[in-house]
This record gives sequence, structure tokens and C-alpha cells, in this order.
Amino acid sequence: MALRLGDTVPDFTQESTEGPIRFYDWAGDSWVVLFSHPKDFTPVCTTELGEVARLKPEFAKRNVKVIALSVDDATSHAGWSKDIEETQGLAPNYPILADADRKVSDLYDMIHPNANDTLTVRSVFIIDGKKKLRLTLTYPASTGRNFDELLRVIDSLQLTDNYSVATPANWKDGDDVVIVPSLKDEAVLKEKFPKGYTAVKPYLRLTPQPNK
Repeated sequence: MALRLGDTVPDFTQESTEGPIRFYDWAGDSWVVLFSHPKDFTPVCTTELGEVARLKPEFAKRNVKVIALSVDDATSHAGWSKDIEETQGLAPNYPILADADRKVSDLYDMIHPNANDTLTVRSVFIIDGKKKLRLTLTYPASTGRNFDELLRVIDSLQLTDNYSVATPANWKDGDDVVIVPSLKDEAVLKEKFPKGYTAVKPYLRLTPQPNK
């Protein structure tokens, strides 16, 4: 069964480039980005793994751990990591799950038969500290992922978890945000949003980002 937003993601134990990983224990109370790859030694994936290594400090600032998955074994991953370091300037500095038995791929519905009946598609799962699924994205094998967008989404999710706001189209950290429509009491609005707000429409009220 496909995972849906808000579901508790399943735990698993699987081999990786950093030894056996029991997912819940490894994640702890951190957020997690789990991203899958069709196979080792593929060109687009090579660029992606290098980019995530470069961005790891940005994920860490947000209390996010990153973990990759490919259906090849750990020995293959080790050889691929050397290629990634050679071509991208950084080797993966996070674990790559060795999902040769497709256990995790099947558990997280990463194999789409109409796209390819044996290889994982490029799936991304953003999981919060309570093991709840907060975002899924699935890319075709030919299209590399935009990891700056994943950071933007995490910023939005973590902001909106803590304040009564949503983020508008193309929002970036520091931009104005939208007050949720359920808040109507003026006294509550003044308390929650001391910087004030602009009512473009009764249902569209913009306010400066509360935590800035």
C-alpha cells in the first residue's frame, strides 16, 4: 500500500555503507530525507549524491538527517562513492542503504511497474521527528532533483508547524507568509502577529515571517 501524507512511516533494518541501520533508531528525533536511486553508477544519481553531500550542513542546521537508497549492494556503493568523490568533489557523507533484496523499496512503494518493473524510481520522502510522512516527490529517471527545493519545503514545514501560517507560491525563508483562514479573532491576531498584517482579501492576509 502506498504511503500517504500524515502516515507513520514503517521501520526497517537494512545494510548500508555505514553498516546495518535500524531506521527508527538511526533517525532518533531528527527529521529525515530518504531519497532513492534506480541503481549505482548512473549519471544523474552521481550528481545528486554529490550535491546532497555538499548540502549536508544545510540539512543539519534544520535537524534533518539524509539517507540514500539504491538497489545494489554495499560493495557496489563503496565503489560508486569513489566515483562520486572524483567527479563531484565530495563523497557521500551520509549512509546509502544497500537494498539488494528490495525490502525497503517495496515497503515504501519505490518501484513503479509502469515506469520500470525492477528499478526504483527517484522517490523522495520527508519524514518529521515523529516518523510522520510530510512530503513525497517522485521524479522520472531522466530528471535530477532540485535539493534547494527540498530545503525550502523543510523550512516551510517547520515554520508552519510552529506558527498559524502557511507559505504562498514561491515562498523562500524570510518572505511574507499567509495567516491561516481559521484565525479570525482580532485580539488573537494582534497577539500572534505583533508586526501586523495586510488583508489583500478577507481570506488572504499577509504578515512578515513570525520567527524573523
